[in-house]
Amino acid sequence: MWSQSHTLSWYPEFRGPEWLQVPNVLQETTSRQRPSLCGIPKPCPEGDFSFLITSGAANVVGPKICIEDKMVMGYVEKNVGYGINIAVVNGKSKGEGMKTAFFNMYDGDIEPLVEFLKSIENRSIVFIATYDDPATKLNEEARKLIRELGSSAIQSLGFRDNWVFVGGKGDVESTLEKHIKNNKDKNKYDSWPEMIELQGCLPRYLE
Repeated sequence: MWSQSHTLSWYPEFRGPEWLQVPNVLQETTSRQRPSLCGIPKPCPEGDFSFLITSGAANVVGPKICIEDKMVMGYVEKNVGYGINIAVVNGKSKGEGMKTAFFNMYDGDIEPLVEFLKSIENRSIVFIATYDDPATKLNEEARKLIRELGSSAIQSLGFRDNWVFVGGKGDVESTLEKHIKNNKDKNKYDSWPEMIELQGCLPRYLE
């Protein structure tokens, strides 16, 4: 299970128009609090590792997953795509043992996602970010596997919803997710809801 030596520190927040802006990094900081290459820095307890996740924005700007000030999934890395984007790391390390994948949930096949979810090992930390449509091809088996990682929003995830999630395989005490429904009366981008973001600190699993 998660280490008991630290309180799990989350910094969930919605981002407005500032997501289009370039952060000012021309300032003196300590090495521990230097501006992140992926977003606004948040100090983490020693031994924890930092993360930042953003969903896609409409069908134009792709999602981003950052761990320990390193972008592990994003447009620059050329490893994100429409649908569900997943990064899995070894929960006993500081973001090591990485594997990433994305799955087209509009006109792709569901089986590759199901097989990927089944392959996730115990004591893994799982990061998920959506882009455009995450749900058209989702079936009950895939939803169940994601629910077992700690998600409750997966049951109601629908066409062009935005969703970001952090959970894990095994005895996970805390998970975090944000979910915005596609609602034409409330959407920020015509047929899509606004982009969402999560950032915070994760303790490692105990041996």
